[in-house]
Order: sequence, then structure tokens, then C-alpha cells
Amino acid sequence: MPDLFSTDTLLAIVEDLRAPRSGFAQRHFTTVSQDTSEEIHFDIDNKPRRMAPFVSPLVGGKVVQSRGFRTDTFKPAYIKDKRTFHPGRAVKRVKGERIGGGQYSPEERMQILLAQDLEDQLDMLERRMEWMAAQALYGGKVTVQGEQYPSVVVDFGRDANHTIVKANGAKWGDAGVKPLDDLQDWSDRMVRTTGVAMTEVTMTVDVWKVFRADADVKSRLERWRGNSTLQPDAHQGEGRVFQGMVDQFAIYTYSGWVVDAETGLEGSILPDGTVIGTAGDAVEGVRHHGAILDHDALQALEYFPKSWVEQDPSVRYLLMQTAPLLVPYRVNATLRASVR
Repeated sequence: MPDLFSTDTLLAIVEDLRAPRSGFAQRHFTTVSQDTSEEIHFDIDNKPRRMAPFVSPLVGGKVVQSRGFRTDTFKPAYIKDKRTFHPGRAVKRVKGERIGGGQYSPEERMQILLAQDLEDQLDMLERRMEWMAAQALYGGKVTVQGEQYPSVVVDFGRDANHTIVKANGAKWGDAGVKPLDDLQDWSDRMVRTTGVAMTEVTMTVDVWKVFRADADVKSRLERWRGNSTLQPDAHQGEGRVFQGMVDQFAIYTYSGWVVDAETGLEGSILPDGTVIGTAGDAVEGVRHHGAILDHDALQALEYFPKSWVEQDPSVRYLLMQTAPLLVPYRVNATLRASVR
């Protein structure tokens, strides 16, 4: 019988699990880069709008500087989720087993417990990825901090004009304020700084309530699907929910919550009053993973699970490790506005 807790078995189980539904991470950070060093390197290429120069045919060619790029390096913090498998867990009824037990053997219960804990580890990792994605889109930067890891701000260098805070009297819902005009202005701003237009607009639910009540939005929001069924006028479910099209902008609502690892308190991933504008696939988000410094990790992996046994007292440990950083390579294809 194969060792249930061998690294090969654990990797196969992790790869076979369904990742939890998220929003920004799954939409804009789909490429995975697994680095062979513990440091992550990423290039930022800001292409200016240069025109070729005119010169007289009687003079020599004009020297034009080649376009450069910036390479940033970051050593990411680890995520190390460690679980305990005490032998006593295998002799108790597991979730879903009939009352009184007896449906599964201790070995079968241990397999069920392993799958449940791995699924929970993966869910927690994906929530951390979603949090990082939201931070990158919200502020153009991500703050990484943890135990014995000093707080580090990874700033992707987004243009300051891509962070908008609406003043009193100019907020959505205030008299004379037209949200669709704002969307057009922000899209033009994105085109000017990065060459691509804003195509997707994601807003928190409180903003959506104001947006959908605007007279211009009401008259121009296309809510019909291809099968001619009407899109519900509500946000249903965690993550991003498609609400319709208006002026070629795809409108989404968003909600998501996480429990802070240090305080144990639950909070929203995005604060109320937030609008996130993106240029869709042009964000070019990448999930970078640094190498895991582990004697058993001899290859670059997105996640690395391992298990070992302590003899006295007899207990088995299950450890999930990863060293991630989500990088929006075209960070100016993102924009955040606080409108409420």
C-alpha cells in the first residue's frame, strides 16, 4: 500500500483539489512563475510615446537612446501552514460519518482527515492570494509582514493619478455627479499612461446601489444575457459578480472577507466606497513563487506539502509551504477610486 503521507501522494492530492472561488486573483493573476531561487525577479517596462525625429537628408542620423526597463528583486515571506495529526483523531467519528461511527476504519478516517486538512490549507492559501491581488489593484502595492519578517512594502510604481479620492460634493450620489463621465475620464487616463483602455469596472456593493440608481446608468445599462434571461439586479455570492454592460464597460460587484491571522478578526478585503478599474487581460498579473528552502523540496513548486512523524509523543505533522508574490506587470492598467 502506498504511503498516504509521502510527498508524491500529498502533491497529487493538492493538485486534484478544487480551488475556492475567488475574484481578482483568478481573473488578473493567471500566469504562474515558479522560481528556482528564493528571490523573485520581475521586469517593469514603461514604454514612452516617442516619435521618430526629423532631420535633414544632408546630416547624419540622430542618436536615439534605446528604451530601457527596470528589474525589481524581492525575497518573499513564507506561508507555512502546519497541522497536527494525533492518532486519537482517527478513532473518532469524522465529518459526514453516521452517528456512532463504525462506517470507516481508522485508516480510512485518516485519509478523510488528510483530504479535509489539505483542502482547508489550500482554501486559506487562495484567500491570501486573493488578498494580495486586491491590495495590488487597490493601491498599486502590497505590504508583506509576519513573524520574524519585518514589514516590507512592495511598490509596483503605479502612476499617482491612478488613485482617485472623490471629495465631498463630487462623490457618486451627490447632486450633478455623473458616474459614467467618471468612467470615461478614468479610461482616457489609463489609455494615456499605459496605452490600453479600462474595460472592466468592479465596485463594492454599497457603490453598486448608488451606481444602478443613476438615471443615465438606468437608461444605458445592458442587463440581458445571450439566452435572453434578465440578469438579477443583486450581488449574489462571494467574489466578483457580473452585473451588465454600459458604454462597453463590463460592470462587476465584489465582496470578500478574510480573518486576520494575527488578530482573529474578520474584515472586508476591499473597503466600502471602492471602485477598481482594470484593462482586463492587459494587467498581465503573474503569481510568482520563490524556491522553498527545504531538504525535500528539490524543484520549483507553487505549493510544497510534506509530512513527518514524531515518535514520543506519537504525532504526525502536515506542513504546507509556499513563498508567493502577486505582480501586476502592467500596473498602470489598474486604477482605484474611492467614490463614497
